[in-house]
Amino acid sequence: MTDDAAPRPLTDGPEDPTPADLERALLGRPASMGRREVSRGAGVSVRSARRFWHALGFPLVSEGDAMFTEADLVALQQVSELVRTDQADEDFALAMTRAMARTMDRLAVWQAQLVAEEVAEEMTAAGQLRTQDLDGDDADPVASLPVAEEAARRLATMADDLEPLLIYVWRRQLTAAINRSLTDAPEAQGIGVPRVVGFADLVNFTAVVRRLAEKDLAALVQRFELLATDIITAHGGRVVKTVGDEVMFLTPDVLPAAAIALDLCEAITDDDLLPEARVGMAYGPVINRLGDVFGTTVNRASRLTAAAPPDAVFVDDALARLLAPVSGFATVQARRRTLRGIGTVTPSRLLRVKGVRQRTDVTAHV
Repeated sequence: MTDDAAPRPLTDGPEDPTPADLERALLGRPASMGRREVSRGAGVSVRSARRFWHALGFPLVSEGDAMFTEADLVALQQVSELVRTDQADEDFALAMTRAMARTMDRLAVWQAQLVAEEVAEEMTAAGQLRTQDLDGDDADPVASLPVAEEAARRLATMADDLEPLLIYVWRRQLTAAINRSLTDAPEAQGIGVPRVVGFADLVNFTAVVRRLAEKDLAALVQRFELLATDIITAHGGRVVKTVGDEVMFLTPDVLPAAAIALDLCEAITDDDLLPEARVGMAYGPVINRLGDVFGTTVNRASRLTAAAPPDAVFVDDALARLLAPVSGFATVQARRRTLRGIGTVTPSRLLRVKGVRQRTDVTAHV
């Protein structure tokens, strides 16, 4: 990329940066190429360039639209070079691009929201938001134009400092993923590797949604995700995904799974902001695909979660048997019940044996 096309830092000034200023700060020279020009520059067909653009998660581009920057051209050249040098075929290269794009999309939205919340808090405390900036008395200041403009400026300014951290975190996570793959290989028998799968969800969340303002609901969900993530990772578990009122986690061993489940219920019960929680866990083979996990074990854990009473942990037979010799925990069979898509089961309730093992202090691991 030429010096003229390189990203250019925002300059301090009285005027708010325009979208073109922000794009130049992040991507370099403004968009000036159409799809034929960028595909010709990368030495690939228009069809291949279009597939790459779609893999990045962006919509169709008309023939005459100058939508592409020199940064787009460089990225397309890098992907096509992988194919030309036989390091990957086109479908594999596009799959890798799609994986990065989906992850980066969520990351970018998440970070933008965090910065906007920080800016809104600062501007509200300083009395810098006027009534006319907000749409109604209950309006969220995060969505106001002054906050959006200042958040955009900060994000563009921070990008160069965040980029090395992004690469470091990716390499760290890649190392962990490789190590998990090497560890899993000897365990794999047929399809899937044995894991403990758990779900934790907030009880009566629909009723909570109806009575809370959007700002308070967002704070509740954020608090739940933060608390759950801290507890799960402190015990060596992995957060697979979070969906509002529910978090899904995975562990290779039963002891950390039991500690996670009970610590989650107890910590959420102790938190005045959060409603009660319930947890369901199952042990068995799981299939890893696209960063997610699938299989009957996952379905069983999900159904057990829905069947568990508030502030309780239900486990399946396989996990109950594995926990039987583990010090500090006990399981008590609950009544038989029929789980949709699973059949008739007898879940067991997981308990901590008092006086043997106390709840883990998560802060000691964070």
